[in-house]
Amino acid sequence: MNILVTGAKGFVGKNLCESLKNICDGKDRTRPDLKIDNIFECDTDTPVEDVDKFCEEADFVFNLAGVNRPQNPEEFMQGNYGFLSLLLETLKKHNNTCPVMLSSSIQASCIGRYDSDYGRSKKASEELLFKFAQETGAKVLVYRFPNLFGKWCRPNYNSAVATFCNNIANDLPITVSDPSVRLELLYIDDLVNGMLDALEGKEKRCEYSGTQAVPDLDGKYCFVPLTHMVTLGEIVDLLNTFSAQANTLVMPEIPENSFAKKLYSTYLSYLPKEKVCFPLKMNEDTRGSFTELLKTEKCGQFSVNISKPGITKGQHWHHSKWEFFIVVSGKGLIQQRRIGTDEVINFEVSGDRIEAVHMLPGYTHNIINLSQTENLVTVMWANEQFDPKHPDTFFEVVE
Repeated sequence: MNILVTGAKGFVGKNLCESLKNICDGKDRTRPDLKIDNIFECDTDTPVEDVDKFCEEADFVFNLAGVNRPQNPEEFMQGNYGFLSLLLETLKKHNNTCPVMLSSSIQASCIGRYDSDYGRSKKASEELLFKFAQETGAKVLVYRFPNLFGKWCRPNYNSAVATFCNNIANDLPITVSDPSVRLELLYIDDLVNGMLDALEGKEKRCEYSGTQAVPDLDGKYCFVPLTHMVTLGEIVDLLNTFSAQANTLVMPEIPENSFAKKLYSTYLSYLPKEKVCFPLKMNEDTRGSFTELLKTEKCGQFSVNISKPGITKGQHWHHSKWEFFIVVSGKGLIQQRRIGTDEVINFEVSGDRIEAVHMLPGYTHNIINLSQTENLVTVMWANEQFDPKHPDTFFEVVE
């Protein structure tokens, strides 16, 4: 299958093309039935003769090319409707009736209630494509995109999320005139997955009630159903939490498929080099070191403990707190004794055979570096963040 992508250097186009390349090169095996032979990338600098050749050989067209921030309003119609006209005429010239996908905008749904030059150009493009389908019998797929966000989106252009991510990541000011303003947001990876579904003939169809997509198996339009309704204030609050992580070490909740998870991935893509790496506070003494790595809002914290040769650490117990000790380098002995008894349970541990050992509530415990030459490195997880006012930690030797 030959795929033509117009607007290939844009935000959506770049993400789509990279995903198509992964499938084409056999790096992405999540769609085993999708076979891609060639990806024709078309942009404003593509020679006309190449566009002609691509239109002749394409088996599917993703038309993502368009204008959304021109110098003059007239360029909306020229760049959106005009380019699509040229594309469709070229397909007709070669009697190519392959499926054509159009990236329209939710603003096309507002025509008649809230008119804009951009919305009118997108609405006209939709009607032109529907007419093309009637004349040629080609399958057409019209997507009205809501606000998009994700990696590689240009800041200070037409995406508030991209601008906020870029500015907060780079310690630049942001302006939020009304934090209560709600946006419907579609994550770029969800959009690309929806377009790949379309490539396999599995697109989701809908009709529109105002700007609301209403699922309809026989709908005129296509859509990606997984969007997020979020206020500007919520976006900024999350981004400020992400930005503070180098100091707090706190990872907020990022449930699977949540907006927070997708926003965090987006935010990271805007970090400058000097923020990609940040130091951690190592609490060092003659025995070695203890360093907090990461704290979570509801699932405790991670740390790493380094014990010098022959050193014993721990010798304490907890009422409710429990931990995992995972030795990743060196050889050691973990001992635990239930409070009020003399029975000691022993666990020999080694980085050569990595295991997780529970530190049991009500058991005093320690960890001993059995080597006289090498450090013992232990990754630790506790079920709660350390609270210096209520440490739930009581000294008592194991034996």
